[in-house]
Amino acid sequence: MSAPPLITVTRQYGSGGSDIARLVAKALGWTLIDNEFVDQVARMAGLPAEEVAQLEERAPSLLERVARTLAVASPEMFITTASAPPEGDEATIVKMTERVIAEAAAEGRAVLVGRGAQAMLANRENALHVYVVASKPWRRKLAVERLGVDPANVDKVVDETDKQRDHYVKSHYGRDRHDITNYDLVVNAETLGFEGAAALMVAEAKRRGWR
Repeated sequence: MSAPPLITVTRQYGSGGSDIARLVAKALGWTLIDNEFVDQVARMAGLPAEEVAQLEERAPSLLERVARTLAVASPEMFITTASAPPEGDEATIVKMTERVIAEAAAEGRAVLVGRGAQAMLANRENALHVYVVASKPWRRKLAVERLGVDPANVDKVVDETDKQRDHYVKSHYGRDRHDITNYDLVVNAETLGFEGAAALMVAEAKRRGWR
């Protein structure tokens, strides 16, 4: 039996990749797994056992299933409060993130944004890997207008954020984030627009027979 389908979205900072991923998840009716999702898992996995048990009284969401699985499998990773994600060294955070990605991948029908998901799942069946790009001037403008970056520091923020993401993928998975042969689709958010880029991804998912 083949693995359930999923989409990974790698993006240049300020390209709108997260917004595009949200549109794709909504159009397909899939789960969006972004930074907020991982933080929510961390909070839920740190909940007292009785609160987690209460969650089982109704049909659990993917978020709840992942949180419960991780809390049981790796409780030492979630010595935290219910209101904040775990603090800790990078290795712990990376391990938690990988568990979230692995659990979500096992469920399938999810759109995974960033966090090295493409590299971690590079050889997985039934995965559509997408790289969202745009020109530097356009990304600077979006970073200021949509992400609230200080115009005086926008060049530094754009460059440093991409550099950190590059380093994360290179150091943990030995892969070059910019190597376009790692992706099935490279979409230019500047020329296609968010809706156009999302529509291409949805069309490819449907062409593959994913619903």
